[in-house]
Amino acid sequence: MTTRPNIVLFMTDQQRVDSISAYGNPVARTPHIDALAARGVRFTEAFSQHSACSQSRISMMTGWYPHVAGHRTLDHLLRPWEPNVLATLRSAGYFVAWAGVRGDTFAPGVTASSTDFCGFTVSPSLDALAAGHQERYPEGHRLRNSFLIGRLDGTDLLTPDEAATRTAVELLEGPIPEPFVLMVTLVAPHPPFAVEEPWFSVHDPADMVAPLPPGTGKPGFMAALRDLTGLDRIEPDDWALIRATYQGMVSRLDDQLGRVQVALDRAGVAERTVTVFHTDHGEYLGDFGLVEKWPSGLDECLLRNPLVIAGPGVAEGAVCDSLVEMIDLPATLCELAGTDVGHPQFGRSLVPVLADPTRSHRDRAFSEGGFRIDEAPQNEMPEHFPYLLKGTLQQDRPELVGRAVVVRDHDWTYVWRLYEADELYDRRLDPHETTNLAADPAHDTVRAALRDEVLRWMVETSDVIAPERDPRIEPVLFDQFLGASRSPLPSVGDEPR
Repeated sequence: MTTRPNIVLFMTDQQRVDSISAYGNPVARTPHIDALAARGVRFTEAFSQHSACSQSRISMMTGWYPHVAGHRTLDHLLRPWEPNVLATLRSAGYFVAWAGVRGDTFAPGVTASSTDFCGFTVSPSLDALAAGHQERYPEGHRLRNSFLIGRLDGTDLLTPDEAATRTAVELLEGPIPEPFVLMVTLVAPHPPFAVEEPWFSVHDPADMVAPLPPGTGKPGFMAALRDLTGLDRIEPDDWALIRATYQGMVSRLDDQLGRVQVALDRAGVAERTVTVFHTDHGEYLGDFGLVEKWPSGLDECLLRNPLVIAGPGVAEGAVCDSLVEMIDLPATLCELAGTDVGHPQFGRSLVPVLADPTRSHRDRAFSEGGFRIDEAPQNEMPEHFPYLLKGTLQQDRPELVGRAVVVRDHDWTYVWRLYEADELYDRRLDPHETTNLAADPAHDTVRAALRDEVLRWMVETSDVIAPERDPRIEPVLFDQFLGASRSPLPSVGDEPR
């Protein structure tokens, strides 16, 4: 591209790929995401590198897998001396604006050094924020730990997501300096499952598809979570209401995306702006009898990411079925911006695929999660509802959140776990990965080959070497040493004295 495009990054939180009409959901109301896909490229096999927020977002900012620099917890965030793509683009001359506030990506000081604007031009309502985190069901109720709130009082509440959307629109009306990066980060559809009218009534619970059953040969945390939280007592009608509420949250965020797209048009910059729509990871939403996510959960519903890119230089109405990793975003954005990533990383630019979506990009996708048992003190320990039981289980039985790696190709999914048996799923016959085939001798060859791929990947990506070279001896110390010596250092070949 001869002119550097503006870039809009519209990122949701915990959104399943199957919550979108363009991805095949027959009852989803997502006209604006669908319209973006109709004028861009929709990726069907894009995978996040972790199933939790911070770890996934940091990977997308750096092009590093979570293990590369130890970004494997919710509390080890990007430090000032570590790279991130926003800072890279800002150094390359982009005006970087972040509409909204997130505390799960950058350590203190990094947001200010990586952006020209961050926050809100419209303050969110504290009442709207608190309404979605109330304890609606008493102890012992079957829905106590379901994260379901349901319908919120009021209409068009000024939630943090609504404030972020209005902020993005106001920035575009500014006008915003070009070239710009405008990042819009939403909380929805992250639970609690709660939404106001008119969005709550958009979807009929009777239209919702039933969640997946518990499955066969799945990891131990699933049964333990169901037993501890009482989720196994939730009725089919309850799951239908949870799913309908979730879809209402998706419809609301779709409307917010549409308003940002309208603002781009009104500002006269739409034709020179690339829009990236994606999320950080998915959500169980009743699948396997669970809600929310788990740090070592590597299921397809948690890791397959909606990813849609549209704008100048991007094929229109196209679908890319090649495997993609979300760490490919930094390399993609930097190539669009005509600048180097600037640090060693493992992402691959999607720009060639955006022009020709039939091209192959990757033949495998890797993700990871979990902790060693000795890392339990560093694992998150929430002290309050609704995460208390989940945190307690992680601390009391750390083997259930042990380190794990998954590799996927188009045919198979293989999971290696540090403290539990491995898993193998046939993606062609079992796309949602419900039946573990690892113990079947008929698949030993496939299992061994994919295990070798995990080993190769871990060795290849175990760390990065800093591009700067350090002197072997500090010059000042060398000078001090020579000054203190009574005689010069021996030359090479001299006999020791």
